[in-house]
Amino acid sequence: MNSISTFLADAVAFIWGPPLLILLLGGGLFLLVYSRFLPFRYLRHAVNILRGKYDDPDDPGEISHFQALSGALAATIGMGNISGVALAIAAGGPGAMFWMWMSAFVGMATKYFTCTLAVQFRGKDSEGELQGGPMYVIREALGKKWMPLAIFFCVAGFFGATPVFQTNQMVAVFKNVVLIPAGIESSFTVNLTIGIVIATLVAVVILGGIKRIGNVASKLVPFMVILFVLSVLSIMITNPAEIIPSFMFIIEDAFTAKAVLGGAVGAVIVEGAKRAAFSNEAGIGMAPLMHGAAKTKEPVREGLVAMLGPTIDTIIICTMTGICILITGVWNSGEADGIVMTASAFEVGLPGVGPIVLMICVMVFAITTIFGLAYYGQKCLSFIIGARYGKYFYYWYIALVLVGSVASLTDVVNLVFVAYGLMAFPTMISTVILAPKVMQATKKYFSEVYKS
Repeated sequence: MNSISTFLADAVAFIWGPPLLILLLGGGLFLLVYSRFLPFRYLRHAVNILRGKYDDPDDPGEISHFQALSGALAATIGMGNISGVALAIAAGGPGAMFWMWMSAFVGMATKYFTCTLAVQFRGKDSEGELQGGPMYVIREALGKKWMPLAIFFCVAGFFGATPVFQTNQMVAVFKNVVLIPAGIESSFTVNLTIGIVIATLVAVVILGGIKRIGNVASKLVPFMVILFVLSVLSIMITNPAEIIPSFMFIIEDAFTAKAVLGGAVGAVIVEGAKRAAFSNEAGIGMAPLMHGAAKTKEPVREGLVAMLGPTIDTIIICTMTGICILITGVWNSGEADGIVMTASAFEVGLPGVGPIVLMICVMVFAITTIFGLAYYGQKCLSFIIGARYGKYFYYWYIALVLVGSVASLTDVVNLVFVAYGLMAFPTMISTVILAPKVMQATKKYFSEVYKS
């Protein structure tokens, strides 16, 4: 097991090196400039699309714009936003938050391009159903000679779409908030029992397919975002003098790295970019799988809706988590478990009720993420072996929920980071190549179709 752990840790360090960071951050910055900062110029229009102003039930696709964004957010607003932020601060210091913000800003442009392409170049699976996502974009727009790149994405996606991390942290927070205070000792049997309950809930939703996932996500996502934001605002209100210094500390540490890494600013940037990718998945290629199922004839509209994702999950939710951890002072406690650190912050900020509120948030965040990732993994496997057999992925996925309830957190996180890093290469390469196609569609949309 030690050799596997070492291999995964080395693989993360190698994959998340300068080439990938240049591809994600540099590629995102290129797309932002190339689009003439479009994501920031049409936010109002994007919100109107999200509200359903342009919905047409007869358009091709399976779910509405709102359900598509909710489904994508369900898969991104998860433990990466609660546990992941704490881990980023623990490993890279408060300055990692700043680089998460920067990654999110360029990520808005990346999401616009990747998700516009996901609708613009939808293709049919082996059963004739319309599908979207990086692998279909590569096949339909770049041709068969690029198919190895599409397969590569799907193989990495198969391993990246795992519920193990989410389940692991759900079990951890339930034990810390409910079982340990009740005097119930942690054990393999206890963890597995919790895992069985989670697996049952997951099975009920994901076996109903994308429409059920979209329906459940569209109901749970707004609830979980509002509950979490109100909770953190309550903590901020009770510590008003710490808010501005915390933001200033983040900015200062981003360029000095004195808090944790002793001046290694490059390491702070890596940690921030890595956690941002885990949080909002911009450039990774997961979200286009969900947005590609949206009911629309206008690819640009779905791209505009998709670009709201990084704003919500990283700029808002991750910032809330980070500020909560900083103003309560638990960030330098030495705690290595992200969810335990965040729980400590909630206990300090909201004595008595804080951990319970966090547990509710965590359970909803994590379970909705598990729903979304299941759809992603199933689409990746279906592309490789055919839709008829790809549906069996769900049973494999449900079994992984059980594995997650008793697994090692470090190895799981590293495996996901390896897969995410590998997925980014085919996604960003194909997106940069096809960027002119997106701009052609953009110019046509805003000159012929656009209505505010």
